[in-house]
Amino acid sequence: MLCAMAKPALGRGLGALLGGVVSIPGRNGVASPPSATASAATPNKPAGEAVQIVPLSRIRPSALQPRKDFPAAALQELADSIKEKGIVQPLLVREHDGQFELIAGERRWRAAQLAGITEAPIIVRQADDRTALELALIENLQRENLNPMEEALGYRQLIDQFKLSQEEAGVKVGRSRVTVANALRLLNLPPEIQGWIRGGRLSVGHAKVILGLLSPDQQTQAGHRVLKDGLTVRQTEELVSHWLSRATSSSGSAGKTITPPQQTRDTHVVALENKLRERLGTKVSLRYRQGKGSIEVRFFSDGELERILQLLGVTAD
Repeated sequence: MLCAMAKPALGRGLGALLGGVVSIPGRNGVASPPSATASAATPNKPAGEAVQIVPLSRIRPSALQPRKDFPAAALQELADSIKEKGIVQPLLVREHDGQFELIAGERRWRAAQLAGITEAPIIVRQADDRTALELALIENLQRENLNPMEEALGYRQLIDQFKLSQEEAGVKVGRSRVTVANALRLLNLPPEIQGWIRGGRLSVGHAKVILGLLSPDQQTQAGHRVLKDGLTVRQTEELVSHWLSRATSSSGSAGKTITPPQQTRDTHVVALENKLRERLGTKVSLRYRQGKGSIEVRFFSDGELERILQLLGVTAD
């Protein structure tokens, strides 16, 4: 329901984000702000913040908003609800260039325009760019509004723009470093596959398996095959395993060296390899044959090497 508060699943809940404000429907489709007594009783609401009613035209979206996709059908459904009940949760904004820039609530802002609403309740928060991005990520992650690619891009923006490590970025939004690392791996996929993930045609489970193929062309071919044949994640693992073993066989025969026929990789080995990739947040190759083999862990910067060593409990003396 529109008025329900999300459960505090993250380190910083929506109570901290929006100050725990609860409102009731009022004029012009805008929820009436709570009484002074109710505001004073809100424990998580920073001192000095109060709900204001402002023209919708004074509010603008933020370039920091990690969410880019707003499905038309869902937006219209919310607009219909706003027509009937009003905007029951204030928008979180910051003052910027004489206007109010959204931190959280762009979906409500868009739906209010569809509903023909001219005013909206807001809470003005003092926030720099980093804080604004953190709060936007928190709201979207708790509401599960972000698709996997938007989530990955949000983490990347936090890391690149504010020079944070993966672990630091995770702490900011209440996610583990492994979760952040696995999300960022999706950004290594070809644009076409990223588009399928964004649109919900390809699952993150499929994507993790496809990442086992190092060639972007092969990754795209695998994605096409999954969509065409409706492959499950397990079937995709078998497909990727077969392609990898075929590539190994081809490279071995290039020098005209006689080698034994290559067998399709064991699905258990492929599954374990994928688990290692998820745990370490980088490309890992596991070779296994009759109790012997090797593990190859790849890194692409000194910082990433240091991170992997920390995960393995190794200090670089």
